[in-house]
Amino acid sequence: MIMNRPMHLWIHRVMEDMQTEIACFRFASVHVITVTSSEIAREVLREKDEALADRAESYSSNLISHGYKDIIFSSYGENWKLAKKVMVTKLMSPTTLNKTLGDRTLEADNIVTYIFNLCRAGSKQATINVRDVTLTYCHAVMMRMLFGQRHFDEAAEDGGLGPKEREHMDAIYRAIDCFFSSNVSNYISCLRGWNIDGEEAEVREAVDVINRCNDPIINERMHLWRNGGGKEREEDWLDTLITLKDDQGKPVFSFDEIKAQCKNVNVASIDNTMNNVEWTIAEMLNHPEILEKAINELDIVVGKERFVQESDIPQLNYIKACSRESFRLRPANAFMPPHRAREDTTLAGYFVPKGSQVLVSRLGLGQNPKIWTEPDVFKPERHLNDYARDSRGVTLMEPHMRIAIFSTGQRGCAGTKIGTSMTIMLLARLLQGFEWTVPNGASQVELIAADTNLFMAKPLLASAKPRLAPGLYPRIQI
Repeated sequence: MIMNRPMHLWIHRVMEDMQTEIACFRFASVHVITVTSSEIAREVLREKDEALADRAESYSSNLISHGYKDIIFSSYGENWKLAKKVMVTKLMSPTTLNKTLGDRTLEADNIVTYIFNLCRAGSKQATINVRDVTLTYCHAVMMRMLFGQRHFDEAAEDGGLGPKEREHMDAIYRAIDCFFSSNVSNYISCLRGWNIDGEEAEVREAVDVINRCNDPIINERMHLWRNGGGKEREEDWLDTLITLKDDQGKPVFSFDEIKAQCKNVNVASIDNTMNNVEWTIAEMLNHPEILEKAINELDIVVGKERFVQESDIPQLNYIKACSRESFRLRPANAFMPPHRAREDTTLAGYFVPKGSQVLVSRLGLGQNPKIWTEPDVFKPERHLNDYARDSRGVTLMEPHMRIAIFSTGQRGCAGTKIGTSMTIMLLARLLQGFEWTVPNGASQVELIAADTNLFMAKPLLASAKPRLAPGLYPRIQI
C-alpha cells in the first residue's frame, strides 16, 4: 500500500492486468473486494444490499462522525435506521426542499452577481477562478439550509467567502480527503492514533476546525429551543434536528448526535457539485461546439430576459447530459464509500467472508470499455440517446449502475434531489450569465486530475464576460 500510492491507480492497474472486473486484495487480515462491473455493482447495492449494509471503521470516519453517531459512517442498526428516516422524511422531504427553495435561489442570484462584480471591476471581462466560485456557492447554500445564515461572523463585502467560511470549507475538504485515503491503520486497528503517515493529525485538525465553527451555532440554538429562548418555528435543518421528539416527548437526538448530523451535511454537500461543475466547464472550453449547444438550449428554454430557475431543470436535457458525462468521466473520488459485509455472502459467485470491505469503483464503472464506447471521450450526446424514449428526460439517477453518481440501496444517498438541483442550477447559471473562454495566451485547458482525489490538479481559470442585460444581475444579499 505504502509503495503504490495513489492506491486507487495501483488497484485499477492490477485489475486491468488481471483482466477482471472483481478482485480481492488482502490488507493485513481485511479482505478488500473491488468491483468495476455494473452487473456486480447492482448485486452489491441491490441483491446483497442488506448483507453488505455495514460501514468499515477507520480513524477518520470515527472523528468525522463524532463516534459513529451519523448516517454516513455509522454501523447498520436501529440508531442508523432512525437517523436515515429523519434525513429522508424530514430534512430531504419535498415539503422541506420546497421551503428551502428561496435559500437556494438567493445563493444562485448571489453567485452570478459575485462574478458580474468581478467582471465589472475588470472592464467587463475578468479571469475567474471557477473552483473558488463553485465552492462559494456550495458553501453558502449548505450554510443557508443547515444554519439559516450565510456567514459565521462578519459577511464578506464582495459576496465571496469570508475568512472563517474559507477555513471551514478547507477543513471539510481535508477531512474528506483523509477519509478516502488508504491509511494503513484502516486495516490494522491497533495502529490507530499513532499518526503513522501524518494523516491522523491532519484529520484531527480538520475536525477541530469544523467543530469550532459549528458548535457555537448548535449550542446557541439548542439553548433557544430547549430553554424557552424564544424561537417560535423551525426555519432550517438545525431547527428540525433539535425539535424532533419521540413518542414520549423526549428529544430524538442528543447534542453529540446533532453535531454528527451537521458534519454529515458539511461533508456530503460540497465536493460532488464543485468537482462536477468545474470539470464540465473545463471540458466545454476545450469543446466549443458543446458549450454552444448548452447555451442554445438555455436561450430556447429560458431566454435572456430572466435567470434560469430550478423549475426549468427538467427541460435542460443537454445541460444535464453534460453534467452526467462529467460524473461518468471525472468523479470526485475513485471509489464509493466502502461497504462492509455483516455476514458471509457471495458476489459474482465468489465467497465473501463476514467483515470484508467492498469498494464499488466510480472510475471503473464510468470508464469501463465494456459499458461505454470511447470511454475516454467527453460525449454528452451518449446520454441523450439513452433517455430518448424516457418521458422524464435526462436524469442524474442511474438505476443500472453504469456510473455511480449517487449511491443507492440501504446506504443510498438521501440527498439525490438536492444534489441534482444544486449541480444543474449552478452549471446553468454560470453558462447563462457569462461568456466563458480560455484565458489569454492559452489554447486549451489542461485536463489533469490530482493524485489524492480526482479534482482538477489546478483550479480552473477562465475568462468570463456578462452576456445578459446588466439590470438582470441583482445585488448581493448577505
